[in-house]
Amino acid sequence: MKVVILAGGFGSRISEESHLRPKPMIEIGGAPILWHIMKGYSHFGFNEFVICAGYKQHMIKEYFDDFYLHASDVSYDFTAGEKKVTVHNTNVEPWKVTVADTGLETMTAGRINRVHKYLDDEPFLLTYGDGVSDLDPNDLIAFHKKAGGVVTLTAVHARQRFGVLDIDRNGQVGDFREKRDRDESYINGGFMCCEPEVFDYFGQNGANPDGEDFSGVTLEALAADDNLTAYRYDGFWRCMDTQRDREQLEHLWESEKAPWKVW
Repeated sequence: MKVVILAGGFGSRISEESHLRPKPMIEIGGAPILWHIMKGYSHFGFNEFVICAGYKQHMIKEYFDDFYLHASDVSYDFTAGEKKVTVHNTNVEPWKVTVADTGLETMTAGRINRVHKYLDDEPFLLTYGDGVSDLDPNDLIAFHKKAGGVVTLTAVHARQRFGVLDIDRNGQVGDFREKRDRDESYINGGFMCCEPEVFDYFGQNGANPDGEDFSGVTLEALAADDNLTAYRYDGFWRCMDTQRDREQLEHLWESEKAPWKVW
């Protein structure tokens, strides 16, 4: 089963980094978060990726173009007046990667629609290029097959950013604490499983799917038809939405306590 990764947005909420590179190329522990996502899927047996690129898409292509050399020791010999390259001790990943330029302004549904030709009309996995998890996609697929919907999303608890005040009717603060993850309802954490019928939901009523948001239009239409199911997951999940998020993920990685590092 192929894995589609949405990696084309501007990443405006983390503009400190994204003005220089695509958000999925922002590094955690010296490697793009895109690499971390792919390593997780690969650990569980999924090694074919279709990356929906857009903003600064050339940087993603150049990363994979040099990927083999980056994972190897290399000798350069210029003594004969030309460049002779010898690659040693390569430790490259067993991946097949398609990087598709899905447009600069294209919305998420349009990006997925544009890579339809690479998916062989088969079920596929889908996620965003800014979230990491220790989820086993095989568990998601098993749930998806049993549930029988067109799309199954992974429902996670969002990490809270603000403290909680417990206030009585007289305005007295009884408790002040950091919000816990369980204080909020489930949200869509990505890590989805899709049937090829999802493409029937793009561009309905003659609309151009390039202008459609997958979460705001496609998933709502699927839910209205009882074709959207949710796999509740209480394990680790984090989204790198802001610079603070990136710093927290970096801290987990440096402390060797990164729960998403399942490999």
